[in-house]
Amino acid sequence: MTEISTNRVDWRALWASGDLARFCFISLGILLHATNETMVATVMPAMVGELAGVQLVGWSLAIYELGAIVAGAAAGRLVSYVALRTNMVVAALLYAAGALICATSPSMQLFLAGRLVEGFGGGALVSLAFVSVERLFSRAIWPQLFGIMSAIWGVAAFSGPMLGAIMTELLSWRWAFGIFTFGGAAMALASVIVLNTPEATRPQATSGKAPPFPFIALACLAIAVVLIASAGVDIALLRSSVLMVLGLIGLALFFYIDALKPRSRLFPARLFSWRTPVGAGMTMVAAFSVATCSFGVYGPLLLTSLHDIPLLTTGYIIAAESIAWSILSILVANAPPRRERLIIVGGAVMIACGIAGFAYTIPAGSIPLILMCALLQGGGFGIAWPFLTRVIVASARHDEQTIASAAVPTMQRIGYAVGAALAGIVANASGFSEGLNHDAAANVATWLFLAFVPLGIVGCLAALRTSTTANRLQEAIG
Repeated sequence: MTEISTNRVDWRALWASGDLARFCFISLGILLHATNETMVATVMPAMVGELAGVQLVGWSLAIYELGAIVAGAAAGRLVSYVALRTNMVVAALLYAAGALICATSPSMQLFLAGRLVEGFGGGALVSLAFVSVERLFSRAIWPQLFGIMSAIWGVAAFSGPMLGAIMTELLSWRWAFGIFTFGGAAMALASVIVLNTPEATRPQATSGKAPPFPFIALACLAIAVVLIASAGVDIALLRSSVLMVLGLIGLALFFYIDALKPRSRLFPARLFSWRTPVGAGMTMVAAFSVATCSFGVYGPLLLTSLHDIPLLTTGYIIAAESIAWSILSILVANAPPRRERLIIVGGAVMIACGIAGFAYTIPAGSIPLILMCALLQGGGFGIAWPFLTRVIVASARHDEQTIASAAVPTMQRIGYAVGAALAGIVANASGFSEGLNHDAAANVATWLFLAFVPLGIVGCLAALRTSTTANRLQEAIG
């Protein structure tokens, strides 16, 4: 491990020691996972055209995020008992196996099984990348390394849709997943060679101090997401309503059980209480995460079905949303604290306007207007999220600040999983249950986004409440 005695990083010395090359390799896990996550929407039209099963499109993201949540929580604990290198090899092989199943699937059902396995592998790779920084590198350079890892997410957000569109246009959607099969296998093989330090080849000695794995809570979450997603398949009023209610009960049970287990807790106390900045802030995270995934899941499918817009164009639009997120995050990073409230609320309003705007622009097929809505949605996240995260962490109890910092991305993933499942219900109830055709797509294009406008309003109210309670807390402390 290269020790750095000052805040200035000697990148040349870091490279000479081999640590920088090792870090670049570890970060490939994030790139594989994030690129795959953003790619699937652009290959969806071609895939549905071959495999059918448009009723199960919402499952493609829901099942992937569910696997990532479970594996991410497990990987952070397994390194206490199994060597980091072994964990990395197994995670990469799981990822490669899932991608191979997706690439060779003869049916949508088998494709979804592959997505679940991919999610397990990808979620573990991301978690292990952060663990690797803590285990293998000097604390003095953690901020710089974490900053690079954040930039990798931005690269993946752009490269994923582009890769999917290009591979589908030139070869086949199957080759888009085939690339990830080779990537996962290569990473597994290289892990044996690259992760050869003592810190990576032996378990971390914890004497049983590692927090227990939240089996029961995550089982409730998994069952809840599956029930909600199942409610949208073969729409029938009684059956779908019962499954939906049971799924929501399972989701509430997940949060309740998590609150009862202090040693394995994933979220801070009083999670959704609007009396605290933490509760209001986490409500905002949940509301917007659920409300905004419709375009990422169904956008390219609707645009190609309704307006024959090329896949590459839809890829650019989705990538533009992510680029707006990254650029605006950088532009507002140094804003003074007194503008925090305005920035959080302004970002929330931008996101809500993007959600509502899609309900008009997607049926109309105006590419400039669709792009504007995507930029509003992505830019709103870019403006609000850094400050919202800071408020949540700073307002949490001292003994829960670490939990609070990890809770924001965890809640986002849960929101994406639940949102994709709910989007499947709306899409199938609006017409996709009868199959993919122009009339069904036209009906779905309107209702799919209007249905989530109320959650956008909840997100705006939670943003206002977050900033208000945060200001009161600062005044009380001051």
